[in-house]
Order: sequence, then C-alpha cells, then structure tokens
Amino acid sequence: MSFSTLPSNQQIEVRLARFEAEHAVRACMHRYMVLCDTLNAASPLDELSKLFTRNAIWEGIGEKYRVSFGRMEGRKAIREMFAKYMTEPPHFLINVHFLTSEFINVTGMRTATGSWVMLQASTFATGGSHLNAARLRVNFQRSKSGIWRIAYFCTENLFSRPVDAWNKDDLLPVPK
Repeated sequence: MSFSTLPSNQQIEVRLARFEAEHAVRACMHRYMVLCDTLNAASPLDELSKLFTRNAIWEGIGEKYRVSFGRMEGRKAIREMFAKYMTEPPHFLINVHFLTSEFINVTGMRTATGSWVMLQASTFATGGSHLNAARLRVNFQRSKSGIWRIAYFCTENLFSRPVDAWNKDDLLPVPK
C-alpha cells in the first residue's frame, strides 16, 4: 500500500465510529439476553426495560410466536410483559439463549439493525423443558446521550419442541 492510498483521518474516524456502534449494539443485545436468561422475582426490571426506547415495539411473528407473545408497543407494555415472568417460584428453572449468525449493520450515526439466529433451552418451574429456535431482527437507536437501545425487537419461531429435562444428575461420559 502506498502512502497515497492510505485512508484520511476523517475516513478512519467514520470507520472507528461504526466499529464502536457495532460494539455498543452487541453489548446491548448481550445484556438483554443475560437478563432474559436469569428472569426471576429479583431481576432488575428497570434495567431490562431501559434497554428499549420509549416507543419500542417487541413482537413475536409467525404462527407460534404471534399467538404466544403477540405485540407490545412502548417501553411500559414491554416492561409489563417481562414482569409476568418475574415470579416466585421463577417461571424458568433453566433458561439459556444462544445467539449465532450475527449480522450488525450500522445504518446511520444513530441507527443500526441486527439479525441473529437464536437457540433457547428452557426448563420450567411447572415441569417440562423446551427447545426453541428463532430468527431475531432487531432495530437499534442511539439516544442523544449516546446510549444504544432496542427500538424494534422481532422474534420469529423456526422450530419448537418439548424435550426431556436438560440437567440430570448423571455423570458426564468421559474417556477413561
């Protein structure tokens, strides 16, 4: 590369801002999933709801998720939806979300989109376990104070099925 083809300082600053935005979006999504993994009566509901913009939309689409989850509009409605999961005993005994196939696109100084494929393994306090896969499409907005939040969260079921319990007392099979 010759010195004449090096990017300008302004080009470097734009690229750096994009990488920082991608990191912030990823951190927001990570925190959302961590909080969803640990929903119980002591969960920080204020923190969870503040991951969303005031006018955010959270919706399940497709045959299963539209019926199970529906559509919530506004941070208050989203908060109320999550509050239903914050029970004693906890709704989830085990709940783990795995995200893969990540794609984040910073579409402007204050907007970004993300998509993931999610696998969720859950065991419920009422008994039974479930395996779900979903495609997530999420829009993010950066506030005037610089905080990236979820403006639109869309989850579409790819498959769901009941399974035997995830965590058994059996020893792990290892070579001897």
